[in-house]
Formats: sequence, structure tokens, C-alpha cells
Amino acid sequence: MKSLEMNSRNTIPAQQYFENKAILAIVATIGVIFGFGGIAHGIFEVLQGNTATNGLVIDAIGEHQRMWVHGYEPAFTIIPNFLITGIAAITVGIAIIIWSVGFMHTKHASTIFLSLFILLFLVGGGIAQILFFMIGWGMSTRLHKPLDWWRKRVPEGFRSSIAKLWSPSLVVGSFLILFTLQIAIFGYVPGIPDPDKASMAMVIMPGAGLLLLILAFVFGCAYDSGKGGASNAQ
Repeated sequence: MKSLEMNSRNTIPAQQYFENKAILAIVATIGVIFGFGGIAHGIFEVLQGNTATNGLVIDAIGEHQRMWVHGYEPAFTIIPNFLITGIAAITVGIAIIIWSVGFMHTKHASTIFLSLFILLFLVGGGIAQILFFMIGWGMSTRLHKPLDWWRKRVPEGFRSSIAKLWSPSLVVGSFLILFTLQIAIFGYVPGIPDPDKASMAMVIMPGAGLLLLILAFVFGCAYDSGKGGASNAQ
């Protein structure tokens, strides 16, 4: 009897621990994209070799590796050496991808997610990612939170109609951000040979991608609220 009672006590918390599936997919995708971005920064930093950074703010892509006039990719690092900075950025970027894919469902996932991205920023993983990973972290704090507000305040018919849009918004938003990473490195924009205009595209496209990721989160909340996501009532 005592063992049965102990087992029931151990299983009840697990049964009451819910996750919002769409939000999980969105946050994991953000983690993978910007973990990959950190790896890309790290590779170019490694290519600059065992040389001093000569400051905290660096160009991740050095003069000899640069493929277009605006392709220098600014970064911040507390490590005064390009080679070690690059190795650290690659390592942390890989850790972020692994964590995002395999461990975002765990209880303290959002805290570790944020910590890894702060570390990536400190070791040359890029400056432009800050806004994205802060928003991604904010989304991750809702992974195990109740969605009762959506159930109570938003009509079910409306929730059902917008819930279908979370995955297309995620796919298109992710594509825009990944394409922006490609522009940052190679400067290639179809039909735009002018590097200054390509640079403008490098500003507009991630803005549109970020908007779509935020919409994906909103639509994902609607999806999870209708598919048995986290609820106080359960």
C-alpha cells in the first residue's frame, strides 16, 4: 500500500505537467536558426586564425574572408582571440541546437535557453540576434503556462480559423530569416546586384520574418488552446 501511495504521488505531478506543442515547435525553431547563426559566425572567426581581436566588438567575417562589401557580420566577444572565440561560438551554437531540439520540453528549459543565448552573444555569436532570442525566450516562458485566457476570451470559431495559420507563418518567417543569414554572408539577393539595395533587403526581410514569428506564436496559442495545451482546469 505504501509503495502504491508513493507511486501515485510521483506520477501525479508528471500527469499535471503539460506543454503547448505549437509554442514548443516555434521556440525550438528559433533556437535552431540562431544556434546555426552562431555556428556560422564561429566558423568565420576561426578562419581569422590565432590572432588578437583588439577589442570587444569585432567583425566575425574578416577582410580576407569577406564576400561582399557589407558582409562583415559584427559581433561582441569577451575572448581576446579570434580562434578561441570562434571555437566557443561554434560550441555554444551546437549546444543551443541540441537544447532546442531535445530539451525545450523540460521544466527549466526557458532559463537555460536564455542563458545559452547570452553566452553565445558574449563569445562572438553575433549582435543582431539579441532581439530575436529575447522574443524567443519570452515565448518559451509560455511553454507550460495555462491558456485558459484564450479559451475564455476568444471565441472558439475564431480560434479554430487562426489556429491553422501557425505552421505556415512559422515556415515563411523562418525562411525569411535564414535567407537573411545567407545575404549577410554572401550578399546574394535575386535580381538585386547593387550591394546597398541588398543591404536594405537585409534589414527588411528579418523584420518581416520576426513579424511572422510573432504571428506564428499568436496563432500557436490559439492552436494549443484548442488541442489540449496547458490548462488550469486539467
